[in-house]
Amino acid sequence: MRIAVGAMGPGRVGLVDPSVSSGPLETVALHELAGVVQAFESSHHPRWVWADTRRWYPRLLAAGVRVDRCHDLVLAAAILDHSTTTVAARAHGGRPRAEWLPAGPSEAGQAEQAALVVPAASAAHSALFDLDDFEIATDAPMPEQAVGPRDVLGVPVDAVLAEHARQLALVAASERPGALRLLLAAESAGALIGAELHAAGLPWHREVHERVLETELGPRPAPGRKPARMEQLAAEVRAMLGAPTVNVDSQVDLLKALRGAGIQVESTSRWELGEHDHPAIEPLVAYKKLARLFSANGWSWLDEWIVDGRFRPEYVPGGTATGRWATSGGGALQLPKNVRHAVVADPGWSLVVADAAQLEPRVLAGLAHDEAMAAAGRGRDFYSGIVGAGVVQTRDQAKVAILGAMYGATSGESGRLVPRLARAYPRAMALVDRAAAEGERGAGVTTLLGRSSPPPGAEWRAAQSLASQPEATAADERRARSRARDWGRFTRNFVVQGTAAEWALCWMAGLRSKLVTIASTAAQPSVAASRSGSAFERMPHLVYYLHDEIIVHTPTELAEQVAGAVTDAATGAGRLLFGDFPVEFPLDLAIVESYASVDA
Repeated sequence: MRIAVGAMGPGRVGLVDPSVSSGPLETVALHELAGVVQAFESSHHPRWVWADTRRWYPRLLAAGVRVDRCHDLVLAAAILDHSTTTVAARAHGGRPRAEWLPAGPSEAGQAEQAALVVPAASAAHSALFDLDDFEIATDAPMPEQAVGPRDVLGVPVDAVLAEHARQLALVAASERPGALRLLLAAESAGALIGAELHAAGLPWHREVHERVLETELGPRPAPGRKPARMEQLAAEVRAMLGAPTVNVDSQVDLLKALRGAGIQVESTSRWELGEHDHPAIEPLVAYKKLARLFSANGWSWLDEWIVDGRFRPEYVPGGTATGRWATSGGGALQLPKNVRHAVVADPGWSLVVADAAQLEPRVLAGLAHDEAMAAAGRGRDFYSGIVGAGVVQTRDQAKVAILGAMYGATSGESGRLVPRLARAYPRAMALVDRAAAEGERGAGVTTLLGRSSPPPGAEWRAAQSLASQPEATAADERRARSRARDWGRFTRNFVVQGTAAEWALCWMAGLRSKLVTIASTAAQPSVAASRSGSAFERMPHLVYYLHDEIIVHTPTELAEQVAGAVTDAATGAGRLLFGDFPVEFPLDLAIVESYASVDA
């Protein structure tokens, strides 16, 4: 059963079964909605159809009401209206796209933002292995108009029904209706999970966090001042560089001072600074690390984001072009290791932390049906398997080679090692090479389930057009080739990163259902997690997600059962996406009281 939810007159909400033409099932005031939804959820277990989960579901969760399934029209439209699998269906006409829907990722101005999802090759090592040094916000969400309309409660239920019918027709007429149905269900489940993560919150011990800050930075400084330890390090940097007035927080000033001291660098990222032997490097790297802690997770962050023992960031499911999530505040996708000491389970509860090991290379093996590549990760560390197969000599070389393959490296050690991968795993390398070639010519590429890349933007098209003119200069042609290669690197990684995001959605959706089953069959926990809210205080629940890592907050007596469910859900996600193809998705899994114990 499906029930559409939307406005039906001033202050009224209509609930309509799309298969019944005799009128609404219910028409209620907004404050009555939670009780009515709870009743239908218990009696009919429907799939709720609404404009935007981020606008409807938090209201229900605040009243202690969870729903099992939904169809998020905003997220579904962003996929369907730009997927290569629905091109023919859209060309044949039918219902027009609803005017109230936000701009999708292929609209003007979105393509350049989408490119930030994948780092440039020059920063690839930093992006993958050392996130603290990556100075581009790879998880920045699309602009607000690409996330959802601001007045979703005002979308009439008739408009919701019409858009739902349009989307079902597109799926049915698509090239891969089964895959799209799975993707839309997973994307909508992700929307529910995102709202639940915010509602329940990540357990956070403020006193522990404050001790970390005092240990690292010193006492809390007065407003407008820097911590004592940062001031000390800044003074050491100035002395070592012979630049007593340099502003170490200014990129321009600092680069000038570094070069004046004979340190020829193009940026101040740690990976580049580490290539130089100079007494200023060590205190400068230490300063940058503390500056990041102070600005991103210092006392001001604590005051703003930690309320009643919980960290509740605003997750944005589907917030980037590849389908990976973003956040609109709080920096949940970049929690440094030192502040993880503050993530502590409630008394009587535990954290089940799981990280999918080498997710993207395994996804690439499954996408390409490259049996040799899948065998490298069967029953063992993926990179060690590449070494064992004789492709490269060390595990570090294997990591660099895989990175180069997925990000299109052509120089340095990555460029030297990638041809070895091509010989060992020709199917996998052919897949990403084809994706890159499609991007270079401006075409779109598509994930396993049907999410497609946005087209390059106006500047890209202008550069290609100019280079094709009779009067084009050699510089015009070089610029066009460079932009084409850059976009090819984006599409090369898009198919892998996007399909990995689909695996993660299926993993979490499967786990979410299993947690409900565990809660329904287990005895009530001896201690409630009251700060998680009435919807979650008596059951294990997801509290954190980062691309390939999750945390479940669970009554300690259920922790082993939950850990088994996490593993089973990962296996199930692999089967959903890749069927019987023998690619494995092992987890690094731990049951702990503190998130920091995982790294100990």
